[in-house]
Amino acid sequence: MKRNELLIIIYTITVLLSVMYATQPIQPLLAKEFDVSVVKASSFTAVIMLFLAISPIIYGYILESVKTKTVLTVASITLFVTNLALSFSNSYEVFLTIRTIEAMIVPAILTACMTILANDKENTKVNMSIYVAATVFGGLVGRVFSGFIATEFGWRTVFFSLSLALLFGLVLIRKLSFEGDTQLAKPKLADIANILKDKRFVVIYSLMFVIFFIFGGILNILPFRIKEQVPDITETQIGLLYLGYGVGIVVSLTIHKIIALFKTELPTVLAGIGIFLIATVGFFSSNALFLFSLVFLFCLGMFIIHTVATRIANSLKQNQKALTSGMYLSFYYLGGAIGSFAPSFVYANFGWNITMLVFISMLVGVFLFVFLNRGLFKNFN
Repeated sequence: MKRNELLIIIYTITVLLSVMYATQPIQPLLAKEFDVSVVKASSFTAVIMLFLAISPIIYGYILESVKTKTVLTVASITLFVTNLALSFSNSYEVFLTIRTIEAMIVPAILTACMTILANDKENTKVNMSIYVAATVFGGLVGRVFSGFIATEFGWRTVFFSLSLALLFGLVLIRKLSFEGDTQLAKPKLADIANILKDKRFVVIYSLMFVIFFIFGGILNILPFRIKEQVPDITETQIGLLYLGYGVGIVVSLTIHKIIALFKTELPTVLAGIGIFLIATVGFFSSNALFLFSLVFLFCLGMFIIHTVATRIANSLKQNQKALTSGMYLSFYYLGGAIGSFAPSFVYANFGWNITMLVFISMLVGVFLFVFLNRGLFKNFN
């Protein structure tokens, strides 16, 4: 793959993830603007997670043998139009409807980008590390800059600026030479059931569902918690809370050294859960500065688990790799979708501390579940 084409894909992924997470730090502002509850405001992020969860199951049928460049172009044009429309939205219902349309488009663009990167057979592993790093960087940029832009220029400018970034991306996409098909897997229920008969996959998929449920849950309601503690905090300052997300870039590019530190994969996963648990316990604090630093530790634990669990899941079965990877992503994003929505009910009705207790109970449970089933992973102990 030519260097300029790799940069185009990185740019496309970065802007796409910025679109996905731009609403997160400004959800308290949007809740106030549209006069809705914490729960309803949380749906702006949750709806995209939901479609990312179901896309590995259904997109193989929808996008069968469609040219990848065509998918990228059409989907990017649609995303440009919808983001422009978001900047003119005047009601919760309209805003959520447009976000739902975006949610249908996001997986198509991600899939197209991954197809192009995977097509470079000589550099597939390196490209996948770059893909992960780009998604993390995009999530970081989207959160931090949306908070800053909303404070300085208003929330509508956030989506207008993203539209400009998407428009520039469309110009770049035209320069791509890749003309292959998407060639997505078309899973059958029998194949899915067969994979789930292997308890190792049940352990890994359950682990990632719980971890991303908690990760998405805390990061989604954290802006409301901070607003509760510091009412005059700006969206810029809320956006800076997510700087810790950048740890994921470091983890994805240095995972070999991290695994070497713990000798093998499974102890590394258990250590990641331990770090994640310690950070979650720390969220009982009401000190805003401490919570800011805690996000770094929280993200460190999460990305260690996610990166290593991905490696394990992709190594368990030599055939049907597309299906096992797709199912991994489905469980991962389903956890994120429910986690971005359900905990807000608990937070709205029972408060922050009870919400944290629920998360901690889930973490202790999943740690024990993985630990007690460690014998299943003989090659990773």
